[in-house]
Amino acid sequence: MRRVCQILAALLVGLITSTTVRAQAWWTELQDGFLPIPSVGTSLPNRGDPGGARKWLGDRGIVLGLEYTSDVLSVVSGGLRTGTVFQGKLQGILTVDFGKIGLDGLSLFANFFQIHNTGLIRQDYVGGLDTIAAIEALPSTRLSELWVEQSFLRGKGSLRVGQLAADSEFFFSDLATIFLEADWPTIAAANLPSGGAAYPLATPGIRLMVQPLPSLTMLFAVMNGDPAGPGPGNPQLRNYNGFNFRLSDPPFVIAEAQYRLHTGDSDSRLATTLKLGGWHSFGWFDDQRIANDGTLLADPSGSGIPLQRRGNSGLYGVLDQQLWRPKGGDSQSGVSFFTRASISPSAGSLIDRYIDGGIVFGGISAKRPYDRFGASVVHARFSPSATAFDRDTALYTGEPVVIRDSETNLELTYVAQIVPGWTVQPTLQFVWHPNGNSLLNAVVVGARSLIRY
Repeated sequence: MRRVCQILAALLVGLITSTTVRAQAWWTELQDGFLPIPSVGTSLPNRGDPGGARKWLGDRGIVLGLEYTSDVLSVVSGGLRTGTVFQGKLQGILTVDFGKIGLDGLSLFANFFQIHNTGLIRQDYVGGLDTIAAIEALPSTRLSELWVEQSFLRGKGSLRVGQLAADSEFFFSDLATIFLEADWPTIAAANLPSGGAAYPLATPGIRLMVQPLPSLTMLFAVMNGDPAGPGPGNPQLRNYNGFNFRLSDPPFVIAEAQYRLHTGDSDSRLATTLKLGGWHSFGWFDDQRIANDGTLLADPSGSGIPLQRRGNSGLYGVLDQQLWRPKGGDSQSGVSFFTRASISPSAGSLIDRYIDGGIVFGGISAKRPYDRFGASVVHARFSPSATAFDRDTALYTGEPVVIRDSETNLELTYVAQIVPGWTVQPTLQFVWHPNGNSLLNAVVVGARSLIRY
């Protein structure tokens, strides 16, 4: 009974906050049963570990925690309408290192989300495609990832099997994670069935990782191609609790090569991370302009049913480049630049070109060494086929029609540490042409609170 109480206590006190779902490495970094991350627990008696529950569990290879992220965001002008929303995401995390019982290299990871809000800032207020705040999702309590992983080659390789989220390892920039708009890129979310295996959805799959050189990592994954399954409406409603475990949809494959140089904390040279990748979905995709009878989709005399195209693909690159590294600073300190760029074929893609990027300042002030601030831009271009469909519609109807061109977001943000493990982050965002509509330019202001335990 005592052990049960210890576990329950650990669940109650394990508050850890993060903007992304990348907690998998936590159990490999335990120090005397504690996580070596900024934590409000360091300001509490006994490091916030009542009864020693966390240490007891950590000594046995078990890490339990909860993380919470909350935003207050307001559209102060433009968009579909002005107004304010509150949104929050509570995440429960379990990691187990089975090496503690003799199964060397075997581990388990599981997490769930409890998502709540008073509205969807991007969907209901701005009316765009690009992310405003990455925790936005329909209110629900859902299972996210659930997988086991076996490492081999002395940790230079691993095989992961279970329910996976592609955005936890693929197509992301470490530097960009301070921004609220940092997310699974719009080009993938708009083009893949149900938005792909990305927050808040995950799907069964297999992921292989090998590290042939200390600076080179190769990732390859095969997943079920539609995490929610086909059907009308929001895909988050079709897989409301994350328990669909679909296996019969056409597969989705993604591969990425990651090259890292001078990223160690003790390295004094400028850090560089370069990622090159590509994906392919084997499903069926609607042509953005042509109907299945060969007519234009906008032609009222045609079928109005999109021509089906087999498969869709994308190529992408990610660059994190440190521009100035202060003496004794790590790879995230000083001044750094990041960018992500991607292309997809036009005919079956709503978005065919995507680029984001920004500049990040970290540890600039000696008085505020843990604060970070920066600016980022996201730009998504509607494919020529989608734009041509709009022009066709205007021609056939004779009515004014929005000719979708692109959507661009700019975010300015500052992450201020209040105490270790608690940051407050004001944000200012400008959105030009939400969903390609030049009449909906919007301004968003707000703040995020993150508490880590």
